[in-house]
Amino acid sequence: MLKSSTSEVMSQGVAIEDAVGECGSGEGSKATPYVPKSIGTVEDPTAALRTLIQSNELAFLMGAHDGLSAAIARQAGFAGLWASGLSISASLGYRDANEASWTDVVEVVSRMAHASGLPILVDGDSGFGNFNNARLLATKLLQRGAAGVCLEDKGFPKMNSFVGDRHPLAEIGEFSGRLRAVKDTTGGDLVLVARTEALIAGHGLDEALARAEAYAAAGADAILIHSGKSEPAEILAFAVQWQNKLPVVIVPTKYYRTPVSAYREAGISTVIWANHAMRAAVAGMREVCSRIITEESIAGIEPELATLDEVFGLLRYDELAAAEERYLPKHG
Repeated sequence: MLKSSTSEVMSQGVAIEDAVGECGSGEGSKATPYVPKSIGTVEDPTAALRTLIQSNELAFLMGAHDGLSAAIARQAGFAGLWASGLSISASLGYRDANEASWTDVVEVVSRMAHASGLPILVDGDSGFGNFNNARLLATKLLQRGAAGVCLEDKGFPKMNSFVGDRHPLAEIGEFSGRLRAVKDTTGGDLVLVARTEALIAGHGLDEALARAEAYAAAGADAILIHSGKSEPAEILAFAVQWQNKLPVVIVPTKYYRTPVSAYREAGISTVIWANHAMRAAVAGMREVCSRIITEESIAGIEPELATLDEVFGLLRYDELAAAEERYLPKHG
């Protein structure tokens, strides 16, 4: 079961109440902005995410879309999360075309941080506008417990990379300005991942490399290279030519048959399993709904479901019971 200390629970209570508060140390002290930390064992989520991405060991980030999926990923043993734009949009009933607002995303990320305590890299789409929108998004994500943000080099609104074949890219200079704005605003307090969609848009390896170079110069901490092909050849070619100038992050949604040993050999830093938890939930809920309406009974499916005690364990009901013992008055 997931447990947390009393001090961590109290700290998170501040975070849930507001994105930014003010605190001082003693009478007459100067108040300073307070950036809430995630509940759990990770004291500095940004440092933890930076360590994961910069490590010589291949790292995995698990896609999540709400507090429950984040808690499940933590229980499974993942050291970090990907706040998936597709999965968050789908869970809210929206298409992955910037129909969910940045405030929707920030609120979900706050819940994920509360439920998991893990460092979270947030899919920030293209920044929800120009440089000003991008830096505002980054600031609010930082205040709500995110460890990093990933911005892609498209305009606004953007469309999911696997829908249709029209994916116009932003001009390199303009997108670099978005990255610089985020970096200048958050400094080292937020990991900044620049995602190029050059391969998705059909522009080829040279364009992807040129964009990566520009984004590195603009202050990115890592480069996410994306592909819609079922084989990883162009991803691996990028990694070889890039020569680890910055850590390389990939999302093998389409080339899922590739063994991770190929990524290790290519020197890739981080693999994001982006939307699989959401898709598993869709398949599971669809099956349950279909069987209940057909069988008019839940007797047959009950043994296949998570127990209520398992759900209570994920959400730390035991911690609440311990807190009641500590804080509620004793009677009798």
